[in-house]
Amino acid sequence: MGKRRKRYPSSLFRILVFIIVTLLLLSFTIYKTGYLILKGSSPTISNLVFKSISETNTFKNTNLINIYFTDEELKSKLADLDPQIEENSGQVTGTEATFDIDPELKDKIEIIDIEEKLFKAKMMIIYDPSRISLAIDDYSDDKGSYVEELVVKNDAIAGINAGGFNDANYQGSGGVPDGIVIKDGQLVYGDLDDYLSIVGFNSNHKLMVGDMTAGQAIEWGMVDAVSFGPPLIVNYSYLDLSSKSDSLNPRTVIGQRGDGAVLLLVIDGRQINSVGASYQQAQDLMGRYGAENAANLDGGSSSVMVYNNEIINSVVNLSGDRAVPNAWIVK
Repeated sequence: MGKRRKRYPSSLFRILVFIIVTLLLLSFTIYKTGYLILKGSSPTISNLVFKSISETNTFKNTNLINIYFTDEELKSKLADLDPQIEENSGQVTGTEATFDIDPELKDKIEIIDIEEKLFKAKMMIIYDPSRISLAIDDYSDDKGSYVEELVVKNDAIAGINAGGFNDANYQGSGGVPDGIVIKDGQLVYGDLDDYLSIVGFNSNHKLMVGDMTAGQAIEWGMVDAVSFGPPLIVNYSYLDLSSKSDSLNPRTVIGQRGDGAVLLLVIDGRQINSVGASYQQAQDLMGRYGAENAANLDGGSSSVMVYNNEIINSVVNLSGDRAVPNAWIVK
């Protein structure tokens, strides 16, 4: 009697077919959904989503967007989004101010949960601005530190991320600052002639924001500063952000009220329950809480707020926050 051939059960074949068909249908659904959003009949929604995606490093370093747009279409859309640098888009605030802090408020830190229609956020109010300083790495290599590490290392109680960092191909490890860093009145990274949006504090603990060179920042008395932007509020005046992207993303913002209290804002984004905020929304929120001066800091996957050795906001990445070159800390 001949040997019987081994036959695979027909049920296994059906399972494989089911998996393949399901994956094909899922891929088609994802593609079609993306197509309807990015190239559908609503230019407002399309532009908003495109702007939000365009700020992410994933967009900058992959070709996924080319599934929907030709190279020419992509260049055209990016050109429309690219904000032109405006002269006098920010100006330095007065350097002579001093603050008379009520002794009963010197140790006060207030944390406020904010919930808007499209995002959730944490606002930390530090009533004594002398408690704020910049924590940095030594920049001897390209490896950065997590904000919680910088907080612990400097015996601080709280902190947020500060300046940006070189992140080519989304492989940056947070140790190479993008722009300038000033610590204790000394330029520790960058060049004196670098003209950038700079935010920092002078020796009187006054927050100064504006477009300037690193040399001017030091000349005008900044002792701790980083470069990022845009400036949002100067001397209680909202700066014109019409040329800036109105995309919705995680944001980190620093500001100061007229009484000296420092406002640290972290907005969650790219999540189901918190899409993110535009520059204008961040500006409005800082104004609502009384900011005399305010500026945008690095955001996205870097946006994090630490208090009592714990991250208290919802960071973008499931694996946690990213390493950064510096942080604003509260002692």
